[in-house]
Amino acid sequence: MVSKITRKTLTKSYKHSPKTNHRRPQKPTPSPLKTLSSAATSINRSLSSCRRRLVKIFASLTVFHTPSKRKQGFHRLRPAHDDKKGTRPPLLSTPALPPLSITRRKTVFFDLDETLIHSCTGMPPELYDFTIHPVIDGKAIPFYVLKRPGVEELLRIAAELYEVVIFTAGRREYASLVLDRLDPKRKLIAHRLYRDSCREIEAGKLVKDLSGLGRDLGKVIIVDDNPASYALQKENAIPISPFINDLSDWKLREVIKFLNFADNFEDTREAVAFYLSGDWKGES
Repeated sequence: MVSKITRKTLTKSYKHSPKTNHRRPQKPTPSPLKTLSSAATSINRSLSSCRRRLVKIFASLTVFHTPSKRKQGFHRLRPAHDDKKGTRPPLLSTPALPPLSITRRKTVFFDLDETLIHSCTGMPPELYDFTIHPVIDGKAIPFYVLKRPGVEELLRIAAELYEVVIFTAGRREYASLVLDRLDPKRKLIAHRLYRDSCREIEAGKLVKDLSGLGRDLGKVIIVDDNPASYALQKENAIPISPFINDLSDWKLREVIKFLNFADNFEDTREAVAFYLSGDWKGES
């Protein structure tokens, strides 16, 4: 009798090795918002640094590429105005006048202070014709005004032949009140130009540029006691001595004679040249 032997297969038991059972500690996963914020901060820091460098570069040197016969390269740009010449670009623009109401009519520009009138502030002078009280910088200031002899006659006769424009370097608040007294009905003076219509070519130096007023310079005359005022158009200017308080001053009568004389010229600059040549004998 053969006995059946049953072979038992032992199941091998595995012990967990400390190495296989141990897990490395993992770093905590950062918040997505914190990651985005950190990235944005880094980008902004880089952009800011680049911006500062670019500003520094362009502030110190502005260059452009220009071909040259000798060489090609970069050149430093010069300022818009040359400080060595002592000139500055105009700070105040001159508005153009409206078109002439009567075509082919000539235009005469009169200065105001020391040409047609004299004014002063402070204590009342011995001689004055009227007072005005313009408000300047929030304060009413009394001005005592003396008219140059013959000013009413000058304006009346000039208005018959010419377009009359007052061009003054005085402030509008002041000059407009004086002109209201000289032309109360507003029938003699066609237009009024004040300080804001002048050009500043140097610090504190104002000129009356007639070229941008919409008038043919061949049909223009300016009467002014200050040569600096008409420095840009000397060929159009009739100089006149300054008026202070001399009631025996009748220079305006000579101006009236000249205006009658110049009206016969096609180009007023020819009449001015004749007047200044020394051959002028007060022709009428």
